Amino acid sequence: MKKGFYAKRWVLGVLIVCMTACTGNSSSGEKTGEQQSNCKNKKEMAYSKKYTNADFYKDGKFDEEAGMNAFKDMFEFYDVPFTPLMEKEMWVTDFGLGDFEHVGMGGIFWVNDEVHSYFAHAIYLLPNQMIPEHAHVKTAFAPKFESWMVTKGWAYNFSEIGEETPDAPALPASHGPVKSKNFVVQQVGEVIHLKKEESFHFLLAGPEGAIVDEWASYHDNDGLRFSNPDAAL
Repeated sequence: MKKGFYAKRWVLGVLIVCMTACTGNSSSGEKTGEQQSNCKNKKEMAYSKKYTNADFYKDGKFDEEAGMNAFKDMFEFYDVPFTPLMEKEMWVTDFGLGDFEHVGMGGIFWVNDEVHSYFAHAIYLLPNQMIPEHAHVKTAFAPKFESWMVTKGWAYNFSEIGEETPDAPALPASHGPVKSKNFVVQQVGEVIHLKKEESFHFLLAGPEGAIVDEWASYHDNDGLRFSNPDAAL
């Protein structure tokens, strides 16, 4: 009887230790020095840039596996599970511009339903990485209308609609000029909508990278237009 009782108490003790490891609630209500240090480090550390084009290109050709590994590293920092679906469906691209360090993205289409006209997309951006400026125009389908919410890191959200915003961040020279001069800094949890159908827009990640949820009407790739004629998806 006593053996079973003490075994249960031992299991309960282990659970309590595990639960308080990151909250740091000791019996006295205070965090130990080690707990404070570990939890403070986890909360205060920011993800930062680790890779350059030297990692992403072999003999001048974009190495998609290297790009994928860079995103996996960011996912690990942000505690984002790399699921079997992501393993199968996630893609990375440099848009043919040869500068993945600065212009590129990773992504996955969770759903793109032509019949019911709805779309869900995860956008993955490495630190300071830019999606090329683009618009979605009408085809046999209505022009795609979209909304975005940052879930990790933060991003500059640019639009061609509105007055030019001062103190803009430097944009990659490899992209070329942009039409979108109005921007806001989009933080975690903030939802921003496309300002006008068929308007040009783009995202630029901050130095911590960005993971962004996007919801939209049906995405017809034939309606995608880049302001840089050399960019392609």
